[in-house]
Amino acid sequence: MHSTLVRAQNTFGFFTTVAFCTAILTALSVLVATQNPSASIEVRNVQVVKGRPHYYSSKREEYAHIKFDLDADFTSLFNWNTKQLFVWITATYRSTNTSATSLPASQAIIWDTIINSRSQLHPFSPLKYIEGLQAPPKKTIKSRRSSESKKQEAELEPGIIKLKNAKPKYQITDISGRISEQTNITLEIGWNVQPWVGALTWTMGEGQELGRWKGVEGGKSKTFDMPPLKGKSASSETVVRTEGKPEAAEASAVI
Repeated sequence: MHSTLVRAQNTFGFFTTVAFCTAILTALSVLVATQNPSASIEVRNVQVVKGRPHYYSSKREEYAHIKFDLDADFTSLFNWNTKQLFVWITATYRSTNTSATSLPASQAIIWDTIINSRSQLHPFSPLKYIEGLQAPPKKTIKSRRSSESKKQEAELEPGIIKLKNAKPKYQITDISGRISEQTNITLEIGWNVQPWVGALTWTMGEGQELGRWKGVEGGKSKTFDMPPLKGKSASSETVVRTEGKPEAAEASAVI
């Protein structure tokens, strides 16, 4: 007869085998889910400033602020195996140096966010099903407002992003210290799906397909140019009107 230790080892081995096979099937099952994300980006305002882009910067240099509109639908990226979605916007431009045409384009992230799935927004807590273990919290005005905001977030479908005239989280700088008058700049959206089990999946461009997965529809802005920097203590700003016609303006520098 088998001893207790042998039986425990067999049970544990069977359990780990079943868990491993279940994880593999779960990771592969997302291939049957349809994915057709879409996004639209429009540039609203471009401002070039000369100063210190960060508090730890040791020298003054040119940096840019880009305000934008974003309307994206990533609901199809959320399924039973999605833990969270990491979304970012990059600004891409070529070097102005004519001898560096063979070099790859420069890319800088200006905005990012993390979108949690519904299971992440409302994690399971067994204590709320056990009476008497937790005293009911006192409701204050602040707690009521936070509960109302959480309720509104719960009603929204995860993956919907609507931003109007949004400010960038990060400034754009160049290794040369000069960013003004850069040409042919585009904003492009990217994402990374982080599953509960399985491999990470990254951005699929427009026109790319993998089975039932389709690349993003749109996701790129029209090309635009950085305005010139006028004066030593002033910045130049390009304002894009709703009609799509850019107008030059001046603004004071933020140092």
